[in-house]
Amino acid sequence: MSDDTDFGFAPPAFDAEGALVQLKRSLRGLALTERGHAFELRGRTVVQLTLEDGAIAARMARRLAITPEWDRQRVATGADQRKLLDEVKRRLERWQRED
Repeated sequence: MSDDTDFGFAPPAFDAEGALVQLKRSLRGLALTERGHAFELRGRTVVQLTLEDGAIAARMARRLAITPEWDRQRVATGADQRKLLDEVKRRLERWQRED
């Protein structure tokens, strides 16, 4: 018996442009305001998204600040996309508790 668990199927190629559209829609659904490639909460940039080499380059603010420090994440799969959205939700909840 083979150790292959993919059953001979390759996962579909990651559609970065389509994923970017989905991410933007999800972030707007979290009450973030879109400004160009960035998303803001109460006038402060918390997420920036750009397309790079067939993937999405994301920057997330560590703290809600006028000039934040950034954490970077590369989104190249559907799982990465879900992880990014989950992390943004966690940070939004944390910032609401801190206020």
